[in-house]
Amino acid sequence: MKALKDNLLEKCHSDFINICFGDFPIREVKNSVSQNITGYGTNINEKIRSFLDFISLLNMQREESEGIDMTFDFVTISKTVFSEGKSAVFIDEGSVKMTIDNKPIELFVRLSSIFEFENMKWMTIHFHGSFPQGEEGDPDTWSVNEWKQKNERLEQLIEKRTEELRQSLEHLKATQTQLIHSEKMASLGELTAGIAHEIQNPLNFVNNFSEVSYELVDEMNDELDKGDIEEAKHIALDIKQNLEKINHHGKRADSIVKGMLQHSRKNTGKKEPTDINKLADEYLRLAYHGLRAKDKSFNTTIITDFDDSIEKVNLIPQDIGRVILNIITNAFYVVDEKKKSEIKNYEPTVTISTKQRGKNIEIYITDNGNGIPKTILNRIFEPFFTTKPTGQGTGLGLSMSYDIIKAHNGELKVDTIKNEGTTFSILLFNNKKSNR
Repeated sequence: MKALKDNLLEKCHSDFINICFGDFPIREVKNSVSQNITGYGTNINEKIRSFLDFISLLNMQREESEGIDMTFDFVTISKTVFSEGKSAVFIDEGSVKMTIDNKPIELFVRLSSIFEFENMKWMTIHFHGSFPQGEEGDPDTWSVNEWKQKNERLEQLIEKRTEELRQSLEHLKATQTQLIHSEKMASLGELTAGIAHEIQNPLNFVNNFSEVSYELVDEMNDELDKGDIEEAKHIALDIKQNLEKINHHGKRADSIVKGMLQHSRKNTGKKEPTDINKLADEYLRLAYHGLRAKDKSFNTTIITDFDDSIEKVNLIPQDIGRVILNIITNAFYVVDEKKKSEIKNYEPTVTISTKQRGKNIEIYITDNGNGIPKTILNRIFEPFFTTKPTGQGTGLGLSMSYDIIKAHNGELKVDTIKNEGTTFSILLFNNKKSNR
C-alpha cells in the first residue's frame, strides 16, 4: 500500500509540473488539481484563489506561448511527507528554455507545491512559483533585521496556535470520556467518533501549514541574505496566507470543541434561540462520520435542502439534535443494509430538508431503504422495540425521540412505502421566532 501511495504521489507531482510548464491536457487537470487550489505564479499579479483561477492562468500562459518552442527540465531538491502520509511538500528547481525570434532564452524557476491525499488519490492544493534572483555576497541587506524579527513573531504565533489546538484536543478527549460514562448519552453512541473525525481535519491543516511556513521562513531568510527583498516579500505573503488558514482552522476546531461541551453539559431543559438548519447539518455530519469511523466501507449519497428563510426558533438544541441524530443514524443503517443485499443499480440515499410554514417548522428525513413493514409500523415508537440485531440497538432511540418532540409541542410522524423507503417528519408547532 505504501509503495502504491508513493507512486501515486510521484505521478501527481510529475503531472503538476507538466501542467504548469508542458502541454498537459486541460480537460484532465481536474484529476490532479484540487477544486480549492491556491497559489502564486511567477508574476506578482498571478494570485490563485480557486480552480477556475488556475485554469484561467493556464489558458493565458498557453495563449501567450503559442508558436514558441519551449522545453523544461526540473529537479526535486526537497520532498517532505507529513501527517502520516496525508500531505506532502515538494520544492523543485529547473530551467525553462524558449526560442523567440530565433533567440534562445533560459529562465531559472523554483516551484514549491503542496499535495493532499484523500479518497485514495493525491491532489495539488497549493503552489508558489518564483524566479530565484540575486547573488551570494550581495551587499544590499536593507531591512534584514526587521524581517528576522517578523519571522520570529510568525514562528511564535504558529507555535502558540498549534499548542492551543493540542490543548483543545486534550480537552475534547476528556469531554468524550464524560460522554461515554453519561447515561443520558446512551442514544448518542455515534457522536464521539464523529466529533473526533471533525476535529482531526482542522488539526491536520494547522500542522501542515505550520510545517510549510517553517520551511518558507528559511527560504525567505535565504532570499534576504542574497539581498532579494522583492522575493522575500513574495514569500512573506505566502506565510501570511498560511497563518490566515491556521487561524481559520484553529477557530473551526475551537467551534467544534465548544459545540461538544454544549452537548456534554447538563441539560437545563431551557429553550433557547436556535438555528435549526445549522443544527440539522451538524448532527447529519456527526452521524455520517460516526458510522464511517466504525465501518470504512459505509458510504451513501447525502442530499440537503434547507429553507434559508427559517429564523432562529426557541427549542432545546441538545434534545432536538438527539432526535435528528437518532433518525439519521437509523436511515444510514437501513440504506446500508439494503446495499449489502446487492440490489442491482441501487444507490443508497438519505435526504434531510427543512421547511417553514407560517410559524411552524418542519424537518423531513428520508431514506430509500426497504421501508417499514406494516406489521410493525405501529410499534416503532414503543420503548425497547428494535428490528436491529442484538448489540446494535437498544430500542430507545425512536421512543425517546417521540417523547422529546411531544414535549416541544410537536409531532413525530412516519410515512413508508415497501421497497421504496421511509420519511420521518418532525413537526414543531407555534415556535416563536427570534432575531437575536
